[in-house]
Amino acid sequence: MSTQILLEDLPLRRFHLRVAFSGTGGQFSDGFVLGIIGIAVSMASVSLHLTPLWMGLLGAASLAGLFLGSMFAGPIADKYGRRTIFAFDMLLFAVISAAQYFVTSPAQLLVLRLLLGLILGADYVVSKSLVTEFSPRRYRGRLLSVLAAAWAAGYVGAYLIGFVVRDIGPDAWRVMLAASGIPALLILPFRLGVPESPMWLMKRGRREEALAIIRRKFGPEVILAEPSAMSPQRRGAWSELLSPRWRKNTLVGCVFYTCQVVPYFALGTFSPKVLQALQVKDNFVGGLIYNVLLFAGAIIGLLIVDKLSRRAFLIGTFYLAALALAILAYAGFGPIGTMVAFGLFACILSAAANLEFVYPPELFPTHLRASGVGLVVASSRFGSAISTFLLPLAVQHVGIHPALGVCVGVLVFGGIFCHVFAPETGGENLSDMKPDQSNESESAARGGQGVVLAASSDGNRS
Repeated sequence: MSTQILLEDLPLRRFHLRVAFSGTGGQFSDGFVLGIIGIAVSMASVSLHLTPLWMGLLGAASLAGLFLGSMFAGPIADKYGRRTIFAFDMLLFAVISAAQYFVTSPAQLLVLRLLLGLILGADYVVSKSLVTEFSPRRYRGRLLSVLAAAWAAGYVGAYLIGFVVRDIGPDAWRVMLAASGIPALLILPFRLGVPESPMWLMKRGRREEALAIIRRKFGPEVILAEPSAMSPQRRGAWSELLSPRWRKNTLVGCVFYTCQVVPYFALGTFSPKVLQALQVKDNFVGGLIYNVLLFAGAIIGLLIVDKLSRRAFLIGTFYLAALALAILAYAGFGPIGTMVAFGLFACILSAAANLEFVYPPELFPTHLRASGVGLVVASSRFGSAISTFLLPLAVQHVGIHPALGVCVGVLVFGGIFCHVFAPETGGENLSDMKPDQSNESESAARGGQGVVLAASSDGNRS
């Protein structure tokens, strides 16, 4: 009989890469949607008669939709599964993206941007949960970081496409907005072949289905830790997330994610206007430096995410990003120095954004993972939607330097909070996270007595 191996201890296989790649569609589309809107609304301002208020609303609309989508999709995915949403949400996203081409008023565009955000919020939840639950522990950080790199690629790609098509005519902004549906359609065939999460099936008592998927995708020697039949009665998702056992993890997830994305989106969405306010006349070169270093940061983060502890990576990037932004706000280096400082800020926060994909799913057990990730994403998008809405108004009424100072304060607060409260999750065995806290020695004592589910051809337990 072949030696058995836990699902989370597998070496990296082609199927793991396929699941991670399938998850990139929503993240690339999200990055594209959020990256293109700043350029598009600037070009559409005459056609749609956009005031600064409307520009703020349109810039924040997808983020507001993300808040609602992730909030409500989490409990649904934990109750009914991840796979159905994961398989088909990108088709709906592509249809709504195409509809943006035909808008004739800012109100119509606002509704469509909200709907796109709703879909992307749901996709955030199921993509992160599925990739997490299929990934081997050793490679989990890097596979989830592929999603972060895809988001950065979409964001940077939006900037480049925006400047390529901006001169094709008065309807160039319509083409920019509608183009976000193309990557969603391209990724759809890959998603259709991804099955339901075996971890989720086991938590729902669907043992035979979980066993069949493990056997089909990984072979008969792979086993999955089976949840104890003596587990306490579970309460509703929201009440359990706020229970004494998970309250700190929930709060840490919400605070760290929100403090990262508030300056990231507020400044990135309107980067041309930020650079203009900082006396940088060549917005294209400044934006190009910003976006190139943003993508470079995503790749750097992917390479180092599993080499550092989660806590060290999280806390260190908060303080470094705050320092870079403070230099940008107050040093007065001139146009070149300003562009480099802005790009360095983007690079650091983009590297840190890898943790937005890696850290939240590790904070929660399988039966709460989608709900927990959904609540964390919702919290972050609520904060970023408000900050993105307020930034154009703040720059207009109080100036760029006070606005940047607020962002510095948000980053410093995030670093201090995580320094005090953030747990280390890098070595967590996700299939064995228990409702009750236990120390390492107790876990080790149970290790030899745990019940496992063998994906053998006869379906028997080992």
